[in-house]
Amino acid sequence: MELIQERPDNKNIFYPPGGLMIWIIILLELVTFGLGLIGFAYYGRMEPALFHESRLQLNIGLGTVNTVVLLVSGYMMASAVGCYRGGGKKRAIHFLKWTLLGGGIFICIKSFEYYEKFTSSIDMEDNMFFTFYWLLTGFHLVHVLVGMVILGWMLYKMRPVDTDISVDDLESGAAFWHMCDLIWLLLFPTLYLIF
Repeated sequence: MELIQERPDNKNIFYPPGGLMIWIIILLELVTFGLGLIGFAYYGRMEPALFHESRLQLNIGLGTVNTVVLLVSGYMMASAVGCYRGGGKKRAIHFLKWTLLGGGIFICIKSFEYYEKFTSSIDMEDNMFFTFYWLLTGFHLVHVLVGMVILGWMLYKMRPVDTDISVDDLESGAAFWHMCDLIWLLLFPTLYLIF
């Protein structure tokens, strides 16, 4: 049985968890979403009444539940990393499954919300608010799906008794997952609550 691979000793406390490349990717993603939110705020200032009326058509209850689901899922991911680092592979697998379940619940709720919009004939072409709504939440949903694929692959690699993944790999997956949480924590109040 392989030992869980820790970071090499030559990496100091300034080396980010999961490696430098994942943090460059996260920074680029945050800049992309940040620019989208700046554009949303700009157009919202130009047409505040339209943005307010459009926001009222969103389901704040579903958005709130999705926020809680992602936060709990993020906690489960952090717990998985902590357990794995401490040698608790079985518990880490358990927490990773809960993380993936949270991602699946998020997708189901968001799909239902999208279904509500489609049946109400609300699409990207309605107005600038909904253009940003569809682009930002759709792009975020793609990130959640990618995160679930990454974590699912890690779970698959961890399942055999005689194999392990490195802590750096799990931390990279966790960093990506927490980025999805952070982006949603920016999107939810901006889209659902502010205007």
